[in-house]
Amino acid sequence: MNGDITRRFFALSLPVVVGGCAVGKTPPPPTVQSAPTKPVTVAPLNPPPLPPESKLDFSPDPSDVATYAAITTEPFPVPAIDLKRINPAFLRRTVNYASGEASGTVIIDPSKRYLYYLLGGGRAVRYGVGVGREGFGWNGEAYIRSKQEWPKWFPPPEMRQRQPELAKYAPPNGMAGGPGNPLGARAMYLWQGNQDTYYRMHGTVEPWTIGSRVSSGCIRLINQDAIDLYERTALDAKVIVLAG
Repeated sequence: MNGDITRRFFALSLPVVVGGCAVGKTPPPPTVQSAPTKPVTVAPLNPPPLPPESKLDFSPDPSDVATYAAITTEPFPVPAIDLKRINPAFLRRTVNYASGEASGTVIIDPSKRYLYYLLGGGRAVRYGVGVGREGFGWNGEAYIRSKQEWPKWFPPPEMRQRQPELAKYAPPNGMAGGPGNPLGARAMYLWQGNQDTYYRMHGTVEPWTIGSRVSSGCIRLINQDAIDLYERTALDAKVIVLAG
């Protein structure tokens, strides 16, 4: 993509700090020449429509209960997910997925609210995600240049203006990682070459928002899924965000 990530109403050539996903700058990585954008061949799967929250009353599968159980081995507790509040179409699955990209690549389909981690052999791990709300969507190609466990969060200036109580989290302090941090248990930082895009793939303290357009451009996952994806992804892995 090399600088061609597009974003409605915003340009990445500016030092953008995006909504609730904004974090402090990570140290710049060594100079890396990004690979040119290549045509992507994918076969996305259509999820069922997400019912109104008042009608979400699903009977969880036992395997999903285990996947989204509480995690007690982290520095902070990760609570079990109330699966009755989440459309099961957006729970983690291993699926068939045809792509010309290499294994280890991440492909995000905002229109379907899915993130695919390519396993190779026409298979992928599929995660339900929350994506940018209207006016904050973007598409293109980036690379994971940094990964952080329980990352700090730095509310952007416009948020601090709306909520003065957040002023104490302005740089260089930030909000320490923990159960109340909007970035959740893990964050993977997306760069183009040597430029931080200020977009992240990260956990969330609002798992019921998965499957909706809700963020300021970041890709949010259930914390259990963010931890799983974090363990699978490598530094410098390619991330492709499809149009839509």
